[in-house]
This record gives sequence, structure tokens and C-alpha cells, in this order.
Amino acid sequence: MTSVRTADDDPAWDGLHGAERYAACMRAARTGNRIARATLVKDLTPLVWHVARGNGLDRTLAEDVVQTVWLALFSHLDSLAEPKALASWLITTTRREAQRVRTTKSATDVPLTDELAEQLPSTQPQPEDEAVRSDRDIRLWRAFNELSEKCQELLRLTVLGGRAEYRLVAEATGMKRGAIGPTRGRCLTTLRKLLDTEGGGG
Repeated sequence: MTSVRTADDDPAWDGLHGAERYAACMRAARTGNRIARATLVKDLTPLVWHVARGNGLDRTLAEDVVQTVWLALFSHLDSLAEPKALASWLITTTRREAQRVRTTKSATDVPLTDELAEQLPSTQPQPEDEAVRSDRDIRLWRAFNELSEKCQELLRLTVLGGRAEYRLVAEATGMKRGAIGPTRGRCLTTLRKLLDTEGGGG
């Protein structure tokens, strides 16, 4: 008996890579293909996750943002004019959602009173250790903010994503994959020089 093959047995994106693969998945997803949607989520969730975390969100909030971004994409599949630009769309949407969530969280945080603080067991470092860490972080982010936007974006993606994600970084930034490592190295060197100027190197 001859088995009947379907489109799912030989998906249009099979054997494709990068933007071409995502474009094929997008076209299939627009027709309701669940496997195409699952493929997009599997391939690109690491990118969405790292952008969310890179914008200052903790794990719980980052998970919420990742879910929101995918829901937004699948609710507006037909509105993305260029499927090959999917990675860039995900980065931009994730960054905006992360900033919105962070702003909302800051507005709803309730200050801790001195009376309540005294009753809570402390799991935090000693004040002197926290002061050193805080000073180091302030210097680091001050130096980071002096970098070019290109370096800031590249370091957010590569430091959080790791070398395994260089392919996605290349697609998202428009850089050649082979240029990411050297450019990242130059950005880190500049960051170290800025830290040395700040007195926070080492």
C-alpha cells in the first residue's frame, strides 16, 4: 500500500537556512500550518529571549514578554510585509515590549517601609559588598552607554546569546557572520578602555 505524502512530510522550509527558512515558514504559517509556526518558535525563541533579558528584565518578566511577542506575531501574520525581515521585527517588537513592561513594573512597585524591612530576614549581601557591586555596575553601564548604538546592540545579542546564536545576530543586524566576532572584540576592547578611564577596570 502506497502511503499518501502531505506537505508536512516535505515542508517548504526543509533544507533552507536563515531568512529564507523563516520566510518559507511564514508563508506556510499564514495558511494555518501549525508545524511552520512551531518551527518559527523553536528557531527564534532564543533570539527573543535574549533581547528581553538584555533589556533588563528578570526571568519571569522575560518569559511573559516572549509569550506576548509570539502572540502578537501570530495575531498579525498577514501584516508583516517582508517575511525575510522577521528577525528584525522580533528584535524591535521585543525591545518595545520589554521597555513597556519595565516601565509598568517601575510604576507599580510598592516601596518597602523601614518597619516592614526590619521584620524580613535578609538574603542580601552585606552593605559594604553591595556598595562595591553597585559602584562596579554603575561604572559598567555608564561605559556601556558611551559605546555606539551598533556596539551596544551587538554586545547585548552576542554576550547573552553566545556564539551559537551568531547566525541569528547576523540576520538581525545585517552584518556578515564572519564579521561579528572581530567587531564584538573591538567593541569589548573599547568598553574596557572606557572602564579604565572610569577607574573601574580589572
